[in-house]
Amino acid sequence: MLEEVEQWLRHRSWSCGERPPAVLAAAKRATGSRVSVVLPALDEERTVGEIVSVIRGELMAPALPVPLVDELVVMDSGSSDRTSQVAEDAGAKVVHRDDVLPRLPALPGKGEVLWRSLLVTSGDVVCFVDADLRDFSARFVSGIVGPLLTDPRLQLVKAMYDRPLGGDPSGGGRVTELVARPLLNLHWPRLAGFVQPLGGEYAARRTLLEELPFPVGYGVELGLLVDALHTAGLDALGQVDVGVRHHRHQDGQALGRMAAAIHHTAQARLARGGRPARPTLTQFERVGGGGGFGGFAPRSHAVDTVERPPMREIPEYAARHAA
Repeated sequence: MLEEVEQWLRHRSWSCGERPPAVLAAAKRATGSRVSVVLPALDEERTVGEIVSVIRGELMAPALPVPLVDELVVMDSGSSDRTSQVAEDAGAKVVHRDDVLPRLPALPGKGEVLWRSLLVTSGDVVCFVDADLRDFSARFVSGIVGPLLTDPRLQLVKAMYDRPLGGDPSGGGRVTELVARPLLNLHWPRLAGFVQPLGGEYAARRTLLEELPFPVGYGVELGLLVDALHTAGLDALGQVDVGVRHHRHQDGQALGRMAAAIHHTAQARLARGGRPARPTLTQFERVGGGGGFGGFAPRSHAVDTVERPPMREIPEYAARHAA
């Protein structure tokens, strides 16, 4: 590990308990910052309600001296279940992906809704939280927002945590360990200190986010992290330990598609403008009745290759901030 990264780990890695609520309240009052929390959601009716309820009850309650969160938005990216209704009933503002920037047809993918969320939120600090978390704790928000409120030098803060899988307390994060971490260590070694580089819980200043391109799919977290390094520098990035993250795990084939998108995002940053000649991933599934090729059938999937431009280049966004 680079000596610079060792120094960074000592000075830019914290525990969520290091900034108690009173300290955060004082910092928020002093800075006058507004905080927006965004939950990208696709068919998350089982978990989104609890997350919204915890954030509203512990971080937005009127009884708090200074509510930490000013705005809570669930970005529904085309759910076929009751995600929107459950989120709304719990007290969130629900925005449907296709209603934002309608002149630009929406693409499927998590990065797409994160990018569009900048148009419908107003916070100086924007905090993203995945909507599939179970046993959710408010520290997933307060932990990563805190450093941005207390240190003006910071631009982006990611959560770090254990990710249990089955009986293994740290068995989750398979794409992180097999794809993202090797890529970062080989090509962006200054980012080798991030425990959860692909984690979906992170907060950043709007002024940074509006300068960055957003990969529309699974590559969004890697893309934002690499681009934030080049835009703001390593010392402007940090991470906070928030404990344990429980969530729905993807099957092996879904992880393969995720890995392909992440690899493409890395390739695009290693050679800007270059794209692989065949941006698809072929996987195999066993089929019954002896069909397919020796009992296996190929299934090809498009790899997410589109990136949305920095939001400040979008006329509607510029007009809103000029008003």
